[in-house]
Amino acid sequence: MRRWRPETWTGPPAVPTVTRMPIVEVHLVEGAHTAAQHATLLDALSRRYAEVLESPLDRVRAYLVLHRPEHWATGGEPGVEAPYFTAVVLEGRPVEQRHRLLGAFTDVLVDVLGVDRGLVRGRIVPVHPDDWGIGGVPASAARRTEITARAAGT
Repeated sequence: MRRWRPETWTGPPAVPTVTRMPIVEVHLVEGAHTAAQHATLLDALSRRYAEVLESPLDRVRAYLVLHRPEHWATGGEPGVEAPYFTAVVLEGRPVEQRHRLLGAFTDVLVDVLGVDRGLVRGRIVPVHPDDWGIGGVPASAARRTEITARAAGT
């Protein structure tokens, strides 16, 4: 897995950002898809996440984690791709909405990457608002109005 290390960073200078929800992380085999497919995938996942959660697009974070083929196995076979995703949401999202996310993300992976639907795996991880930070403040405080409205079903 590629990890960021300060001594190898060649991009623009790091700037402080506000951490927001929701987040989706997709694991893929390195070299199995083009950079254009990666870009399309990130855009499509972000838009579907915002659509399903009825959340502003600017709150969505989408990441790819690329694994070297020799570090990936499916059914014991090295390098056989079977995409895996994890989606993080604040607790309180309805189960129907979480189930829609599972299907929507699988659809995007199949449509963009052309992978076999039966090989895609994913999970939704609900996080308590007290355990998620937005700009260093618990989401329970930063999004109090939204969380209260969601819990009330409005």
